[in-house]
Amino acid sequence: MMDNMDDVLSDVEGKMVSSLEFVLDQFTGVRTGKASPALVENVKVDYYGTATRLMELAGISTPEPRLIVISPFDPSALAGIEKAIMAANLGVTPMNDGRVVRVPIPELDEERRTELSKVARRMAEDGRVAIRNERRIANDHAKNIQKDGKITEDDRDQGLKTIQIKTDDYIKKIDDALKAKEIEIMEV
Repeated sequence: MMDNMDDVLSDVEGKMVSSLEFVLDQFTGVRTGKASPALVENVKVDYYGTATRLMELAGISTPEPRLIVISPFDPSALAGIEKAIMAANLGVTPMNDGRVVRVPIPELDEERRTELSKVARRMAEDGRVAIRNERRIANDHAKNIQKDGKITEDDRDQGLKTIQIKTDDYIKKIDDALKAKEIEIMEV
């Protein structure tokens, strides 16, 4: 149980950091015109009945700017890997040559770039909402510990200000990451 402002502030900071990291992690899966292992490394593959992340089943490399090569540690996983990439709806078509899966990255047309930009904006908005929810919860905690007489009204007010500053800071970080991602997506 949190019974001082420092606990509330460190708790909300940790949760906001997690929200930011989640959004940044999601952004790595949004495809740009360049091949990147991040595009496929979190794809879930059905491996002996267990949903397993691709990065745990295979080596992933990008020998060329527009090609991802996936070398499974267990050759029997090839078909499952190919199927999982198709099911992930990444806009790419994997090719299985019996030893590795090659994933050529096609040029993005203007329509697809706009669509990916919208996906990134939706991810960013979800992150902002998560951060605002953490702010609301932290504000409630601050008000409750003040009501319980554990901190003064001044401490509560100072804490609420600090929570708002942290909220603005993390939302700005998400906005900056979104801007960078949109520039990356729109690059030809």
